[in-house]
Amino acid sequence: MPEIEEMTEIEIEYDALLTQLRDNDIDGFREAFLDLHTYEQSEFYLGLDEADRNLLYEMLSPEEVSMFFDTMEIDDDESYDELFETMDSHYAAEMIGKMQYDNAADILNELPKSKVTTFLTLMDREDASQIRSLLNYEEDTAGGIMTTEFVSLDSTMTVREAMRHLKEVAQFSETIYYVFIVDERRKLAGIMSLRELIVADDDEYIGDIMNERVVSVLVSDDQEEVAQIMRDYDFLALPVLDYQDHLVGIITADDIMDVIDEEASEDYSRLAGMSESESTSDTSWQTAKKRLPWLVGLTFMGMITAGMLSFFEDTLAQVVLLGAFIPLIAGMAGNTGTQSLAVVVRGIATGEVSASSKVKLVFREVGSGVITGLTCGVLIYLIIVVLYQEPVLGMIVAFSLFVAMTVATFIGTVVPMFMNKVGIDPAVASGPFITTGNDIVSLMIYFALANTFMAALM
Repeated sequence: MPEIEEMTEIEIEYDALLTQLRDNDIDGFREAFLDLHTYEQSEFYLGLDEADRNLLYEMLSPEEVSMFFDTMEIDDDESYDELFETMDSHYAAEMIGKMQYDNAADILNELPKSKVTTFLTLMDREDASQIRSLLNYEEDTAGGIMTTEFVSLDSTMTVREAMRHLKEVAQFSETIYYVFIVDERRKLAGIMSLRELIVADDDEYIGDIMNERVVSVLVSDDQEEVAQIMRDYDFLALPVLDYQDHLVGIITADDIMDVIDEEASEDYSRLAGMSESESTSDTSWQTAKKRLPWLVGLTFMGMITAGMLSFFEDTLAQVVLLGAFIPLIAGMAGNTGTQSLAVVVRGIATGEVSASSKVKLVFREVGSGVITGLTCGVLIYLIIVVLYQEPVLGMIVAFSLFVAMTVATFIGTVVPMFMNKVGIDPAVASGPFITTGNDIVSLMIYFALANTFMAALM
C-alpha cells in the first residue's frame, strides 16, 4: 500500500519539523520546511497550535509564508479571521501583499472590514491598489475570481523585443502559458502560446503572427459560465475584459477548479434542501436556524397532503386497504422525480442541456417514466393479486403508480428548466420540494381512481 507508506513518511517529516521548530533550530527548520511542496507546507501550518505558529512566523519571512497561503484551504474548524488574530498586523499585511492578488482578495473578502482596511493601509501602495481593484467586483463573477498578474505584449513589438520583455516580467505573472496581445489602447487584440512565440522569427512583428480569434469573458459574467467555457475549450487561462474591451485580468485553471468545487457543493446542498453555508463546525442552533426556512416551507406543503387525506377520509374508511399503498405510490413518485431533477440540474450546471436539447430531454425522461412506471405497475398488480386476491385494487394501485411515476419525471424535468429560464438557480427546485409536490399529485391520482372504482372495491 504505497499511499499508506507515503502518508507515514509525511507524518514523520512533520514530527521532525515540529521538533526543529520548538528547539529553535532555524537553519534546519527552514531548509526542511522550504523543501516541502506548498500543499504540504500549508498542511503542516494548519496542524500547529497558536504558540507554534508564532514560532513559525519568526523563522519565515512574510513572502515565504505567502507562498503556501496562496494554495491553502482551511477547513470548517477555522477561519482566516482567527488565523490573523495572533499574527502581527505589519507581518500579515506584507504577507498578503506578496500573495497572488486574486487569492489575496479572496482572503480579504473573508475578513471583517476593519481588518481589511488595516491591512490595505499597511501594505505596499501598488499591492494595495491591485487588490482593491479586485475587491470591487462581485464575488461570483469573472472579475471576482480573475488575477491581474498576467503577461501582455504590444502588437507593435517584434518577437525579439517580446522575448526580452517576457524575461523581465515573467516572475511577476501567475502564468505565461498564453501571451495576450493588446493594442495601443490596451484593448485585447490577439493571443499567442508561449511555444508559438519561441519558434517565431525574431524580426517578425507580434501583430502579424498573433491569433486574432480570442475567446474572452466580461468582468460581470457569472463564474459558472466561465467554468463551462474553460471546460469546453480546455483552456489553461482565459482573458477577462471590461465593458470597453480592455484587458483587465485573466482566469487560470486553478481558479476554475475552486469554482467547480464550490458550485458542486452549492448544488448538492440545495438538492438536499439545505443552506450552502452550512458547516460541520456549526452549533446545533446554527444548523437548525439555516435549515428551518426550508423545513417550514415543506411543512406547509405537507399540510396539503394531510388535507387531501382528510378530504378522502370516507374513501379510506370504506376500503382501509387503500391506505397501505399510500407510502408506496408517494415514495416511488418522489424517487423518480428526484432522479429526473438530478439529471437536469447537473446537465444545466455542466452546459449539456442547451435550448435545442430541452425538448429531447423532456421526451427522454418522460419515456423513462412510462417504462419504469409500467414495469413497477405490473409488478405491484401481481403482488396485490397474489397476496390479497383483490384484482380491482391491484389495477387501481398499478395504474396510479404508472401515472404518478410518469407525471413525476415530467415535473422533475420541466420545473428546473423553467426556473433556469426565469433566472432562478434550478438547484433551488430541491429534492424535498419536488418529492413533496409529487406526493400531492400522486395522491390526487390515486384517490381519484379509487373513488371512480369504489363500487367495484366494496
